[in-house]
Amino acid sequence: MRSPDAAPTPAPAPIAARHSGPSPVMTLLVILATIGILGYSFFLLNPANRGDVIPWLLVISAESVLVFHALLSMWTILAGTVDPRDFAFHQARDSLLGRSTTGDPTDWPMQLAGRRITVDVFVTVYGEPIDIVRRTVAGALAIEGRHRTWVLDDGHSDEVRDLAAELGARYVRRLTNAGAKAGNINHALTLAKGEFFAVFDADFVPDRRFLLETVPFFADEKVAFVQTPQTYGNLHTTIAKGAGYMQTVFYRFVQPGRNRFNAAFCVGTNVVFRRAATDDVGGIYTDSKSEDVWTSLLLHERGWRTVFIPEVLAIGDAPDTVEAYAKQQLRWATGGFEIMLTHNPLSPRRNLTADQRIQYFVTATFYLTGITPLLLLLVPPLEIYLDLRPMALSISVTTWLVFYAGFYVMQIGLAWFTLGTFRWQTLTLATVSFPIYLKALVNAFTNRDVGWVSTGSTKARSPFNFIVPQVLFFVFLFLTSIVAGWRDWNNGVFTLATAWNVTNTVILGAFLLAARREARALRRGRSVTPDRIVLPEAPPEPAVVVARPAEVAAAIAARALEPLPSFAPVLASVPAVAPEPARPARPVPVPAAARAAEPVRVEAPAAAPRFAPVTVPEPAPAPAEPRVPVGVGVAAASAPVATLATALRAPAAPVRTPAPPAPAAQAPPRPAAPRAETPPTIVRPVLPGTLLGRRARRELAS
Repeated sequence: MRSPDAAPTPAPAPIAARHSGPSPVMTLLVILATIGILGYSFFLLNPANRGDVIPWLLVISAESVLVFHALLSMWTILAGTVDPRDFAFHQARDSLLGRSTTGDPTDWPMQLAGRRITVDVFVTVYGEPIDIVRRTVAGALAIEGRHRTWVLDDGHSDEVRDLAAELGARYVRRLTNAGAKAGNINHALTLAKGEFFAVFDADFVPDRRFLLETVPFFADEKVAFVQTPQTYGNLHTTIAKGAGYMQTVFYRFVQPGRNRFNAAFCVGTNVVFRRAATDDVGGIYTDSKSEDVWTSLLLHERGWRTVFIPEVLAIGDAPDTVEAYAKQQLRWATGGFEIMLTHNPLSPRRNLTADQRIQYFVTATFYLTGITPLLLLLVPPLEIYLDLRPMALSISVTTWLVFYAGFYVMQIGLAWFTLGTFRWQTLTLATVSFPIYLKALVNAFTNRDVGWVSTGSTKARSPFNFIVPQVLFFVFLFLTSIVAGWRDWNNGVFTLATAWNVTNTVILGAFLLAARREARALRRGRSVTPDRIVLPEAPPEPAVVVARPAEVAAAIAARALEPLPSFAPVLASVPAVAPEPARPARPVPVPAAARAAEPVRVEAPAAAPRFAPVTVPEPAPAPAEPRVPVGVGVAAASAPVATLATALRAPAAPVRTPAPPAPAAQAPPRPAAPRAETPPTIVRPVLPGTLLGRRARRELAS
């Protein structure tokens, strides 16, 4: 058992978290995918393979963006072989928890470099359902290590205020919502004075080991924040699955690879900041809805170090409706395009390393990959209607498929290995999201403000209000597929353009079917989010109790309630009891008269049938106040005997004694033993089927 003032020992990190970097199979797949990317690039750029200019430019523009980001992703993944947990981390972790006078893990003090530290945990709330807020706040309060939990409510909800008071968290409400989430955090920093602060969105429930796994990194004075991945637990719809799986490769392999270049950036939740670092850049960046990436960029420009660990320490909710997904991606994409247009990382004015410049340029231009499907969707109709082909007629379908498979099939294989299976929802969302990213690009150019809805929230509005461009494109591609099929039927040849167009039509159709199911559920007043299964509470684990045997406890209780009768009448008729040979008694002196007496048989009374027959010597003439030798008799464990209290309350049993022997054979009388030298004899029987310990025997003897 741990002493109250002992320092709690942190739980060891999972084995999977101690090994960073891709596996050998993953490395092989990345190399093969890189070869496929380069081969496809040379095939497209070969002048001998060029077809008509317009479709060729569309393909080159789209594939150049995809190839660039694929190559940089492969490079970053291969670089991610360094575990950020160095010697300083392990040393700090071993001494992280100080001594505590309580057994509550949430009150264990934390220390770095032998100095106590204070940590604040922020839960940002903006209109989320109260049950979601409840489980997140409860999870934040249960984090191990001494900390203060704050509920930052920008939704001005009295229900959230009462919830915070009920659970024991601190509640903060601003007068205005200036600066959105970033302004909410900056306002809280004027009240909370901890050296470190963690941030969780209202739908991300932290693990109790969150601080134990992240705070030790701050033993390095240059670490500004420690980021953990976003992982989702509500993958129950097509939208939620696609949104969740799209980020798996990024959080599992790309972000850890950025540790090598000190370019891992914050994603807004599941993160711990050093307050001195955020103060150095003027707080969390408030001039963009993507405050996380902007704050990371400013911190890196100031020379701070960041750490990403690919260990799941919080579970949240992915956007599960078309509206939530569209607005989430619009916000993220707008922030990335703002960096590209207003704060270009490649500019010589930025105080960044060459590796950081490349990584942030990839981040700023990443959402261009979401616009490229629009260009590729237009290529098959150009051939079907205008007979314009991107590749020369001399290129056979087989040749094109070989190079095309080297690029796309290897990408799918890489995602398959990462996810364990093929996720068609990811391919669907990647194909149909181009209107969202086009709007984000326009917003970044025009500097428009973009509304925001909390991830995972569901509102009873039709999803088709947000996917009008996708509906129009589906109608256009569907009609084009009919025209292409009629053309190929007349020509007797099934063309590649027809297959390509039909594939795009099926992908858009699958997305619209998902939107139709969502619209039907909302019309009927049902939520697309399934009800959470409430499991019955497990019975409390029994405490470890060291108790007496039931028989011993009953005997002691009876003796305590009713005083025992005098021993004198009993001891007068039973001067001594010889111990059974099963367990030898302590040797004591026995009077000569008792040793000379012939033993007789005494049967148990009818009122106490549990007494076993015992052998006692024939009584000798006793003085007025008899005193007999000590003898603690211990019967065999298998002999059924009654308790002492029962025996003393039972009526006396008749004693049958044999006839006295003839006078000639009678032994001469022996002198009696000294009378006051030894205490009286008390018989203590052993309960049936019970092996008494030393403490129980001592209590019975008392």
